[in-house]
Amino acid sequence: MIASLRGTVTHANAGRLVVDVGGVGISVTCPPQTALGSRPGDVVDLHTTLVVREDSLTVYGFGDADQRDAFEAVQMVSGVGPRTAMALLATLTPDELRRAVAKEDLATLVRVPGIGRKGAQRLVLELKDRLGPVTAEGDPDAGGWEESVRSGLESLGWSRREADAAISAVAPMAAGAGTPDVAELLRAALRTLDRA
Repeated sequence: MIASLRGTVTHANAGRLVVDVGGVGISVTCPPQTALGSRPGDVVDLHTTLVVREDSLTVYGFGDADQRDAFEAVQMVSGVGPRTAMALLATLTPDELRRAVAKEDLATLVRVPGIGRKGAQRLVLELKDRLGPVTAEGDPDAGGWEESVRSGLESLGWSRREADAAISAVAPMAAGAGTPDVAELLRAALRTLDRA
């Protein structure tokens, strides 16, 4: 099992990185928030899992171990494969997923591409005791997105001061939204840091 990778990014797009590890380029499928924060030449530390299929070996990489663990837990649900698990983590943070499962919030789960009402019910039923407790403090609808974006930026190598400045810059976007889209806010925060 490949549990982690550290290397230099040689190629990056919205869902995949190629990471040079000791002269070998490893293709790593990543959530958009992880892939969009990396550029060729960046050194990355990824928490990974290897998915073995009859016709492929695919490495999935994440900015932190919590995302990787949630990805692995979600795949234990019947009918959920890596593609759906990746869509879940591209749409929801692990804490948002835990909250949705704990509160049986089907409306949040069906926002994920590929998850219908029956799939959301199955996620709630089968993940109830597998995801652990919510780790972020406070109400997610009252600024919880800030901690998710800060954590994402810091895992990509930005300092807390830089992350806080980027969060301040994108806060007006979140204020206008009912439920803030963390992935979109992270992308917007990264764009403000690129201009700095």
